Amino acid sequence: MPGLVVFGRRWAIGSDDFVLPGAFELFVRLVWWIGILALYTVHKGQFNCPGGGLLHSYLLVLLILLASIICALSALVYVSMQGTISNPGPRKSLPKLLYTRLLLYLPEFIWAVVGAVWVTDSSVRCEKTVINVIIGTVIASWVIIIFTIIGVVIVFDPLGGKKTFYLTDSVNRNLESSQSGQLLYNVKNTATRVWEKRIRLLCCCIVQDDDHRVAFTSIAELFRAYFSDTDLVPSDIAAGLTLLHQEQDKMESCPKEPEEVLCHSPSSLVTDDLDIELENAAHYMLFAAAAYGWPYYIYTNPFTALCKLNGDCCGTRPTDTDITGSDRRNFHFGSILRITGLQYRDFIHISFHNKIYEIPFFVALDHKKEAIVVAVRGTLSFEDILTDLSADCEDLTLEDVLENGFVHKGITQAANYIYRKLINDGILNQAFSIAPEYKLVIVGHSLGGGTASILAIMLRNSFPTLRCYAFSPPGGLLSKSLADYTKHFIVSVIVGKDLVARLSMPNMEDLKRRIVRIVANCNRPKYQILLRGCWYEVFGGDPDNFPTELDGRNQDALTQPLLAEESLMVHRSPSYNALEDESHLNSPPQYPHLYLPGKIIHIVEESSSRRLCSSDMKYTARWSNETVFSSILISPKMITDHMPDVVLKALTSLSQEHGSCISC
Repeated sequence: MPGLVVFGRRWAIGSDDFVLPGAFELFVRLVWWIGILALYTVHKGQFNCPGGGLLHSYLLVLLILLASIICALSALVYVSMQGTISNPGPRKSLPKLLYTRLLLYLPEFIWAVVGAVWVTDSSVRCEKTVINVIIGTVIASWVIIIFTIIGVVIVFDPLGGKKTFYLTDSVNRNLESSQSGQLLYNVKNTATRVWEKRIRLLCCCIVQDDDHRVAFTSIAELFRAYFSDTDLVPSDIAAGLTLLHQEQDKMESCPKEPEEVLCHSPSSLVTDDLDIELENAAHYMLFAAAAYGWPYYIYTNPFTALCKLNGDCCGTRPTDTDITGSDRRNFHFGSILRITGLQYRDFIHISFHNKIYEIPFFVALDHKKEAIVVAVRGTLSFEDILTDLSADCEDLTLEDVLENGFVHKGITQAANYIYRKLINDGILNQAFSIAPEYKLVIVGHSLGGGTASILAIMLRNSFPTLRCYAFSPPGGLLSKSLADYTKHFIVSVIVGKDLVARLSMPNMEDLKRRIVRIVANCNRPKYQILLRGCWYEVFGGDPDNFPTELDGRNQDALTQPLLAEESLMVHRSPSYNALEDESHLNSPPQYPHLYLPGKIIHIVEESSSRRLCSSDMKYTARWSNETVFSSILISPKMITDHMPDVVLKALTSLSQEHGSCISC
């Protein structure tokens, strides 16, 4: 931080990022040099074979070349170890060392070609051992050169040739001329086009239509706006995340205030209500998981699933079930049957059709709970990811609903698609004609949970007794008024430190500010932070108490960004301005705050065995509120806590525990 500037452009790598890769290459080069030196010493005076003279010269030059590279690498690693992330001043000589190291690739490339020619020369009649060593040397040279080229491609920043503008509202208001305004506009457009090309490249395997192109542009604008006001490189973000994780663990280990503990002590009435909802949630989570089809079934039954599904695929497809979309070999439907335990005749409609804003779902009769269940699938394809990332806000206006407000654009369009299918195609009418006394229940996990929630809002007026269970829904879903309105008929279930349940643009902005703050204030070198962080994540232990540059500093010292050399900033980032005073944190938000839907059940892993192979876990559940999820928590389980099998396991454990308590 900031990005390294060489060859007149910025690169997505910092001047302190050469320690670990440089140390690894230095180790390889030392072993290589010692091996060549031993070979030369053993065979000294024995180069009388045909081609031996060239071999003698080749080994001598190779020893000198390797010694030069080792010296350059040693200096590069040493300088890269100096300073801190926010103080690159001691590393100001690193670009010159980098030029020197890159210059040495030219003779190394030439000598690799010479070695390849010598090895392939049929007139060479030297010892087999010597020839094999030279072959190994040539291969090693080419491998290092190829990996270096790959590394250059990875750290290449398409915007590095332009000055980095931090595009904030204050900048837009203070433009002094039309020329600077035009320059700012050009930078914005260039950054958006770069992100759009990246997204198109990632989605190159899917058929792209007008909806995709609109989504690509919208998502590119979102990414451009988010990353435009910081000069962090990927390793800075990694260091910030590991520092935040250790800081959070230290705060969690502190004893809670008595008032904080008492506020979580529920009444018996609330506890009874929670137990009922947990039992219902455990039952309906099977439907939400089944919507994923064969990928989920194989993931949870890796050894037996294929055999069972192969046995089902030869069965005849039921004619009385309305199935749309592709389901080759009947794998999806067979998996749904096995997960839910339902019969063919219990399914009213199944849709495997999937494109952007149009996600799979099924409608089935649940005779156990006397319910018509609409289960919506979560994220499982590139189209679903594009739907997730279409995170702009739009108004949701419904008749006879006073609590209209903002909603997630992509998920709302997916809910509109399913709503049209259910109502216009008469799917719900068909279901209620079969079971008129049943109630309507809508369920889904992740993207499916968010879609199910908005779909429930749309259907609420037509079906007043409707219930919705949203498992791990996205955090940035509903405005406050709509979130409060849904508390009467939606229950959200969140496990642990689930990232997706805390994912919203304001939370992402908050995470960015926290990363910048903790990275800018830590006075340890980046390589120490990363090494200690890797050890902590893998082996655990006590969180490291990294001293910071805030220690012993007065508040006035925070009025300047903690950078010791000129960066590419033209305007200071609002994330850096957050270091100046807290008034910035209270300024009007760039993105509207969106919240989780309905009443929230938060399930936390209470205790577990430290053995990796043990499944001894105990969960606790309590009613929570949306403010608990207003900050992203960094943890190794922030992804796994979102997985449908983990959610189902936690709910099943709590349901069985409640059942055993009743029997006792």
